[in-house]
Amino acid sequence: MHLGEELIVLGILLLLAYVLGRAGKLIGLPSIPVYMLVGLLASTNTGWFPLSFETDSIELIAIFGLILLLFNLGLEFDQDEFFSNAGRLIVSGGSYILVNMGVGLVFGFMLGWGTREALIIAGMTATSSSAIVTKLLIELNRLANRETPMILGVTVVEDIFIAIYLAVVSVVLSGETDPLPVILKLVVAFAFLVIMFSIARWGGKVVSRLMRTKDDELFTVLFFGLAVLFGGLGEVLGVTDAIGAFLIGLIAGATRYRNRIEQFALPMRDVFGAFFFLNFGLGLDPALFPTVLGPVAIAIGITVGLNILAGQFVAWLNKLGPQAGINTAAILQNRGEFALILATLSMGAGLDERLQPFAGLYVLVMAVVGPLLASNSERIGGVLLRSRKRAEREEIERRRREKAARGTDEIALMEAALADPDAAESVDGAPETEPERVRRLGPGVTTAEGAAGRPGGPAGRPGGTADDDDLDDLDEMDAAEAALWAEQAGQQSDQRATRQRDPEY
Repeated sequence: MHLGEELIVLGILLLLAYVLGRAGKLIGLPSIPVYMLVGLLASTNTGWFPLSFETDSIELIAIFGLILLLFNLGLEFDQDEFFSNAGRLIVSGGSYILVNMGVGLVFGFMLGWGTREALIIAGMTATSSSAIVTKLLIELNRLANRETPMILGVTVVEDIFIAIYLAVVSVVLSGETDPLPVILKLVVAFAFLVIMFSIARWGGKVVSRLMRTKDDELFTVLFFGLAVLFGGLGEVLGVTDAIGAFLIGLIAGATRYRNRIEQFALPMRDVFGAFFFLNFGLGLDPALFPTVLGPVAIAIGITVGLNILAGQFVAWLNKLGPQAGINTAAILQNRGEFALILATLSMGAGLDERLQPFAGLYVLVMAVVGPLLASNSERIGGVLLRSRKRAEREEIERRRREKAARGTDEIALMEAALADPDAAESVDGAPETEPERVRRLGPGVTTAEGAAGRPGGPAGRPGGTADDDDLDDLDEMDAAEAALWAEQAGQQSDQRATRQRDPEY
């Protein structure tokens, strides 16, 4: 077997990925879209690369990359964090997934590509890329932010959703139409999930004994062999190789060797994962991009809009502020490996050929837009919230001016009432009642003239005036005088009422 030419081409592609990756880091881009772009450049569908390179040459290595991506996803799953805050995490992550997937499913049906295709599209739009999210949190120095535990919690729920969703999708894509085989496959898939989750939860100590070795080389061969073995087992059981790798990673993460496994598994994931994304780019055909430009643009708009709403909602659920919601929405915009996994499955199942360019273009754009939004979310939040605070201050000032104006009107009305009691009105504009006039001017006085000269004026002094001094005197009366005045006022009021009813008066 002579592979010299293939090795040369592959080496050139990896070096090109390095150069473009370094350039991408300068503007905050993750490696996933860079590897896909390199694969697209080298694709035989484009003819842009001087050397021919077929996807079959690295297909097995790409599968190793897929297995290690999901193995590390399970390895990094924090069971203690999940089970200690299961209720809050399920509500936060579940609402995020439900909103994105529900709208994505409706969008998929509206495209008219088919029912199974709609299910694939809904999965692509439902979850973010855990790998990109984790890298961005580290690179942007946001691990200590208040919203970071919430973001990681959402990704944990997404990981569980991915496991269940892939199990369901694998059965749907199998092409079975008879209900009994479909039900049997679903039972097997969920039994596999339950058994592996149970081992991960309660069998960590037992598995730790089986993995005990001091030799680093043998230890690396052991966990890599387990990942490949369970990936194949998952494929045989009908739950895909990705889920088998994820579940054995979940179990490995429950052992006391988790940190040691990560030390060796992360570099392997990065290298083999590069082959997976490179291989996907090799399979893309740019000539099909115009056929999916409209659907991709709509999907991107839906994703960005829903993530803005979902980010604020999740932040509100966790009692965090608007800036935390903006940071959350920006960093969860990223789409990556899961969308490509679904597209790979759809190709194997013979679904609509537009799904592959749709997934490729969608991930390329979102994997670029997401990091750019995340790196500038603090600045975006500062501008938006500053405008919001300015509007709130202007509204408060407007209400203060209105209140001050109302207060001025009330003072003017009171002054007018003191100057002309007969024309006085209450604050709400209603005419002054007889009891109010009696309380203000004293018993036996019902007009301004009476207040000025008739007996029974304020304080009982003839010729009393209803000025401020008289009002002060009224305030100083004792209880006996007040009661006497009230009695006299009542008698005079009864007399006036009698005169009005009797025609002789």
